[in-house]
Amino acid sequence: MPSQASESPQDRTVATNRRARHEYAILETVEAGLVLRGTEVKALRAGHVTFKDSYATVRNGEAWLLGCHISPYSHGTDANHDPERDRKLLLHRREIARLTGKIAERGLTLVPLRLYFKRGRAKVELGLARGRKLHDKRSALREREVRREMDKAIRASRRGSW
Repeated sequence: MPSQASESPQDRTVATNRRARHEYAILETVEAGLVLRGTEVKALRAGHVTFKDSYATVRNGEAWLLGCHISPYSHGTDANHDPERDRKLLLHRREIARLTGKIAERGLTLVPLRLYFKRGRAKVELGLARGRKLHDKRSALREREVRREMDKAIRASRRGSW
C-alpha cells in the first residue's frame, strides 16, 4: 500500500523539489527515513540542501539517495561531512521489494520530492515517477494557466456581485 506523506503541524519542511513535479509525472509517494551524520543534521536544519539531479536507487537490497547535496555545516570542524555522499534510506524490506519490482518492470524512477523533519527525525518523501516528454510539460503548463485564469474570473465575478 502506498503511504501518503502529508504535512502535519509538527512537520517542518526543509526543502522541496519543485522541479521534480515539472519533469516527472508522480504516480505515488513513499516516506523514508534518512541516515545522516551530525553535521548533516545541523546543515539540514539551516536549510542547506539541494535536490538538483538527485534520485534514489536500490543496491544490494538497500535503498540509497544519490546526488543530494547537503552543504558542509559552517561551524563544523575538519570532521565535516562530504556534501555529495550517498545516503542510506530507511525503508521496510517489503517496501524496498515492491519499489524494486515497479522500477524494474515499468521503467519508473524514484525522485526525492521533499525533505522534512518529523518528530525530530529527518525524512524524505520519495515519488515513484515517470519522465514527462516535452509536449506533456507544455500541456501541464497550459492546464495550470487555464486553471489560474478560471480562478481569477471566479474571484472577479464574486467581487462584482456584492
